[in-house]
Amino acid sequence: MIRQSQSFLSQLYAFLDFICIEIAFLFSWWLKFQSGWIAFESTLPFKHYLLWSVMYGVICIFFGYSINFYQAKRKKGFSYEIARLVQIHVISLLLLLSVLFVFKEVHVSRSYLILFLVNGLLLTSFYRYVLKTTLRRLREKGYNKQFVLILGAGSLGQRFARNLQLHPDLGFEIVGFLDDADIDDVDLQWNRKKVLGKIDELEDIIERLIIDEVIIALPLEAHNKYGKIVNVCEKAGVKTLIIPDFFDYLPSRPYFDNFAGMPLINVRDIPLDEFRNRFFKRLFDITFSLAAIVVTLPVMALVAAAIKLTSPGPIIFKQERVGLNRRKFMMYKFRTMKVMPEGMSDTQWTVENDPRRTKLGAFLRRTSLDELPQFFNVLFGHMSVVGPRPERPFFVEQFKEEVPKYMVKHHIRPGITGWAQSNGLRGDTSIEERIRHDLYYIENWSFLLDIKIIWKTIVNGFVNKNAY
Repeated sequence: MIRQSQSFLSQLYAFLDFICIEIAFLFSWWLKFQSGWIAFESTLPFKHYLLWSVMYGVICIFFGYSINFYQAKRKKGFSYEIARLVQIHVISLLLLLSVLFVFKEVHVSRSYLILFLVNGLLLTSFYRYVLKTTLRRLREKGYNKQFVLILGAGSLGQRFARNLQLHPDLGFEIVGFLDDADIDDVDLQWNRKKVLGKIDELEDIIERLIIDEVIIALPLEAHNKYGKIVNVCEKAGVKTLIIPDFFDYLPSRPYFDNFAGMPLINVRDIPLDEFRNRFFKRLFDITFSLAAIVVTLPVMALVAAAIKLTSPGPIIFKQERVGLNRRKFMMYKFRTMKVMPEGMSDTQWTVENDPRRTKLGAFLRRTSLDELPQFFNVLFGHMSVVGPRPERPFFVEQFKEEVPKYMVKHHIRPGITGWAQSNGLRGDTSIEERIRHDLYYIENWSFLLDIKIIWKTIVNGFVNKNAY
């Protein structure tokens, strides 16, 4: 077995990152100034660029250590490493530019710096991918293993063990279970010899066997044993991880918060709870909605005129919807139906061949042109360009009793389009499926995801066959 010290691996990763940065520097120098492919002569000698490349490498390594990038990432996916690498290199380049400004190195080629950044990222990503793939294959063959002891042979512990066995590439091997229940009483789907003893025998087991991590998968009633277990593990230098017995209530990526000096588990990780994310999303909404209003203004004028000429009643239809934090607002649409008698409640779904629709309204609904005025809702702050679709209060009250986690969608602003709509869940489609997509969007929001949804909405077209 390959059992190298983690500090050595961290130093090795940092050293290889630095080497890749310097190789990228040499390649970028040759490409920019020596290859002849780019007609450009350097106004600074080679040694100046070499000095700044070394400084850039040092900044990268220092920043990497400061954000714990060189800690063990056995449990992390490759996408995590790529995201961190981009963050490290971009911020390091900005820091280098600040240093260049201070030292008045104004003649450094900007295009060379871009080449350097891109080549450094590509080279570092490539070697890390090769290394991570190689390590995964070695672990699948039984090398570089880490040994896990699970405290609790009940359903929680067995579920964790089954999941772990589905990922042999992570290189974890289950040594066994400890449980205070009688072996004959444990409904174990594994070999019963895997139950090595009682919880009180933990210290002896750790001394006799090689254990890297202890997983506590005990029921809540065993909470009083946690303190002793953690003390035994820390005394032996063994890592301890706890699977909460209520983890079914947690999201896929729970995180710890701090309130009044006490750690709290946040049961719903919402990226848009962060002010920075909300600020940039709102800035994008204002910019995009203004541009959309300007571009579609002639179309909206034509639609308004057509509505006025083809049916009596107002051009804009205002309907109460439930939005952010369950607050109600009036959503704007072009009117597509005949004016309802005063006092008649609007608690019906639109159905195929609905007699309430006007002839023009059927076309507007099918092409989604009736939703263009919602860009004004975005501008006023009632809605976002991308988000879960808002619903009428009557149906919100109905769905919150029938559809699990339905009300979670109101943690963020509703949108004109969303992850559900861009995946074809528009109009007369499953509410449960739409909520699953909305929850995914809420918990995995990013600016790039918003761009992807807008792009999919445009590419898939605005024609909605389910819009009645």
